[in-house]
Amino acid sequence: MPKIRFDIMKYSKLWFAISLTITVLGLFCMFTRGFNFGIDFTGGTIIDMRFERQVTLTEIRDVLKGYNLDNATIQLSGEASNVESSQDVMIRTIDLEENQRKEIMASLNDEVGAYTVLREEKVGATIGGELITDALMATVISWILIILYVSYRFEWRFGVSAILTLIHDILVVLIVFSFTQKQVDSSFVAAVLTIVGYSINDTIVIFDRIRENQRLHFRKGGDLNELANRSIYQTLTRSLYTVFTVLFTTFALYFFGGDTTKDFSFALLVGFASGSYSSIFIASPLWVLMRKKFPVKHV
Repeated sequence: MPKIRFDIMKYSKLWFAISLTITVLGLFCMFTRGFNFGIDFTGGTIIDMRFERQVTLTEIRDVLKGYNLDNATIQLSGEASNVESSQDVMIRTIDLEENQRKEIMASLNDEVGAYTVLREEKVGATIGGELITDALMATVISWILIILYVSYRFEWRFGVSAILTLIHDILVVLIVFSFTQKQVDSSFVAAVLTIVGYSINDTIVIFDRIRENQRLHFRKGGDLNELANRSIYQTLTRSLYTVFTVLFTTFALYFFGGDTTKDFSFALLVGFASGSYSSIFIASPLWVLMRKKFPVKHV
């Protein structure tokens, strides 16, 4: 094993301080700025239209961009519809004021073409309070099950450290979305669940190496910091290869994907970067801290 040049565990207080500072400032931001909830949470307006000619998604979205409605859901429909264009278009967007709605409709008529309104109505949120409560309950239950399983396979300190790391990653994503005021909708929920799966996987890889190294390491009189450092560096190459591969793919989705996927891919970028950082600089130091606070007699 080559000599470790950078002692990660030596600066564990610094890593904790960085994360704590971001979390405290982020919570203040969330309570003061709040979130930019999309129509999935707030409800909105549905407009069904039939144009006199075939129109494309790009034409409709270019008009809506002028009114900061980039994230509106636009669907092509009708018997004559195809992948690229259609006469029948359904627009689902935030609740619009009467004046704003008239301006948008006039712009569509001038820039896209004449149309007939087939239906116009207000709709409620598709993600209501009960669904949010159920989702939070399911998340908490999953965390408890992760702690139980990891405690069974490893030890309870690993399980608690893994969950605290997951909470850290989710908070970072929430903080960034609150600060940037990017839209929070159903795709954001899907992104958070994806981040949870990615982050816990990367953390367990390091924990598994720590477990493998424990018995031989302590038999030779090593300490916890050295054990954690050695285990992190043994898995570091694998972790970096994985995160760079995932980030390259997500960057491509963000820059070359459609407007409706940008917030989803942005959440993944933030979450994957945070997950990689926390797996290396937060999870293992947390385990070492708890192992020192709650030592075991036998390894």
